[in-house]
Amino acid sequence: MNLPVTTVYNQWTQFEEFPQFMGGIKQITQLSDDRLEWVAEIGGIRRQWEAKVLEQVPDRKVSWAATEGATNVGTVSFEDLGGTTRVNLVLEYEPEGLIEKVGDKLNVVENQAKADLQKFKEFIESESYATGAWRGSVAGTAGTPTVDDAAASRGDSGKAGVSGKVAAGVGVAAAAAVAGVAAAAAGKKHDEETAVESAPVESVPVVDSAPVVPESTPIMVDDDVIDVDPVPAVDGVPGTGVPSDSAGLQDDTFLDGNATDRRGSL
Repeated sequence: MNLPVTTVYNQWTQFEEFPQFMGGIKQITQLSDDRLEWVAEIGGIRRQWEAKVLEQVPDRKVSWAATEGATNVGTVSFEDLGGTTRVNLVLEYEPEGLIEKVGDKLNVVENQAKADLQKFKEFIESESYATGAWRGSVAGTAGTPTVDDAAASRGDSGKAGVSGKVAAGVGVAAAAAVAGVAAAAAGKKHDEETAVESAPVESVPVVDSAPVVPESTPIMVDDDVIDVDPVPAVDGVPGTGVPSDSAGLQDDTFLDGNATDRRGSL
């Protein structure tokens, strides 16, 4: 924030003015120097609690924990950057009921806290000065508190709740969200099925893996092939001569008495 740390811290100590710039805070009542009563409404859920300031150090930090009502703890720290200030918020809480648990999954509280810090920045920078200040200190346990420091508030419904109108609205919205997700999933599945059904399918002829040989084509087997020396040509006519070292067929005999099956050697 573009202001000195003392100015920013002094404005933060004016808790009862929080509703002016924090959308989630409806009312804060300062019961004593170290006790506050809060009423907040975030995401349609209204909660009320009392908190005790655990530690407060001027220009440095404010820590608190709920003692009854909605269970929550937090720390706001202020860092002097030399004319400007960095504000850090650490908030821890326990959601109650289905609606708050759904809101927790959707980061409703986190988003509201970020938005409220931004509004605080805009508020203090537009004023350029603090509307008040409390410079007292509260001695307490150093460090950042956890929800265990708010154990006394556990099991408390928060004194307030969610109205029937808001609950109905949230319920309808949740149901609509679930229905929307289901519809989207169904639509995606339908689109995939439609895409498969509409894809053209071309008929592919079935080809036998065995080669088809025409009946008129003679089949040659390796055993039927005889290597024969080429016959020389006579007077330029191929195949008309007889090899010079050949004396015709030798051992001209019948095989198994078959006159048509005769073999010899050249």
